[in-house]
Amino acid sequence: MQYQSTRNHATVVSSSEAIVRGLTPDGGLFVPQAFPAADLEGWKNLRYPDLAAKVLELYLTDYAPEFLRRAAHEAYGEAFGGKAGQVQKVADGLFSLELWHGPTSAFKDYALQLMPKLLVQAKKNLNRTEHTRILVATSGDTGKAALAGYAGLEGIDIAVFYPNDGTSEIQRLQMATQTGDNVAVYAVQGNFDDAQTGVKKVFGDADVAEQLAARDIRLSSANSINWGRLAPQIVYYFYAYFRLAEQGAVEWGKPVDFCVPTGNFGDILAGYYAKRMGLPVGRLVCASNRNNVLTDFIRTGVYDKRREFYKTTSPSMDILISSNLERLLYHVTGDDAKVARWMQELSTTGVYKVDDTTLAAIRESFDCGCAGDDEAADQIHTCFTEDHYLCDPHTAVAFRVAGQCRTDAPMVVLSTASPFKFPRDVLAALGEAVPDSDFAAMKALTASTGCEAPKALAALETLPVRFDTVIAPEDIRAAALK
Repeated sequence: MQYQSTRNHATVVSSSEAIVRGLTPDGGLFVPQAFPAADLEGWKNLRYPDLAAKVLELYLTDYAPEFLRRAAHEAYGEAFGGKAGQVQKVADGLFSLELWHGPTSAFKDYALQLMPKLLVQAKKNLNRTEHTRILVATSGDTGKAALAGYAGLEGIDIAVFYPNDGTSEIQRLQMATQTGDNVAVYAVQGNFDDAQTGVKKVFGDADVAEQLAARDIRLSSANSINWGRLAPQIVYYFYAYFRLAEQGAVEWGKPVDFCVPTGNFGDILAGYYAKRMGLPVGRLVCASNRNNVLTDFIRTGVYDKRREFYKTTSPSMDILISSNLERLLYHVTGDDAKVARWMQELSTTGVYKVDDTTLAAIRESFDCGCAGDDEAADQIHTCFTEDHYLCDPHTAVAFRVAGQCRTDAPMVVLSTASPFKFPRDVLAALGEAVPDSDFAAMKALTASTGCEAPKALAALETLPVRFDTVIAPEDIRAAALK
């Protein structure tokens, strides 16, 4: 399998090269040249690590299959406590794919427990010996998951940039207390888009590349703009479908809809890849919070980031530039020049409009909806009081939107974070008194619901803070060169 740029199809590389580079030289994203066919019958009874290896073998064809099997078993074993890809019934025809049972209590663990292993092996595949510097912009969960995955790895260091005052306190502490000599964390004045734009500028800065090359350092990314982040997320769509079929919740071969709380469009795009591989996916429902740029785009074909940015109770979705949408635009058009033009328009004017044919192709697979903080809070209360199911604000947004977009098919909501990462907001939604401290709120949430906080989150209360530097977006370049 070869990979090419969304903005220039003449740029073609191997999967190892795509993972090492992260971004393409022209600022585009790497995409596979084809969608491999899934072996649904052969895969349906596999354990999660074995299924992951089978899916990845089709995309990472320059990796040895035995390496992928070993890496998948290491990534999805003890760290997930036997709960990788866990599906819970919430109500008739409505299910939750709980993706937060990993070491950092967020769905990003599925990629970022495995991706560091893929990067290390990619360098071996390519006989590369330079030092790799990972730059990560995060809206909350990616930062900690990436730090946990790359901490302590030889030949690699990682710098994470998150919006100051733009994450929950638990998310901030997860990053600020990270151990390891090869990690750095910076709070950026501004929002996630400021951090992401600053990181992208560094990747496109030839002078930065030259200065780092003189020190035998090369940049890479752990954001979902890197193919090594996106590919592992395809797996849990297959696993969820197989479990529903096994339980008799869906007739084999009939479609299942998925509703995904969406920010940077990577998680939901993984479902599109699964569908193109042959998985019976019905509708992929894009659930947005008040920052509903994707909802407007899917409804109108106009992507307009020139709007007010809102800080919400679902901060990982507080994004106005959804990078992975570029990949979808390429797949439905097959036109790199058109995609390059749209991305240039977004960069220079803040807006672009796709043609009717492109919008129709997107709407063949995607539906959308949005929910504000009040609606998400109401949904948390409804899920717990009516269905005895506790969820976080991001998942609540998806449940609310799922209710707006239900068809006759079973609906699976992707639950992307533990409710204990946002204990004060969840307590407030349940109508309980809210302590000032997140850790007191965790204990109160357990007392109120009987649900236990993940041990790694509760332990943050006693860990020393290592990183408290706040920088301006224009200082990301200097931080990358440190």
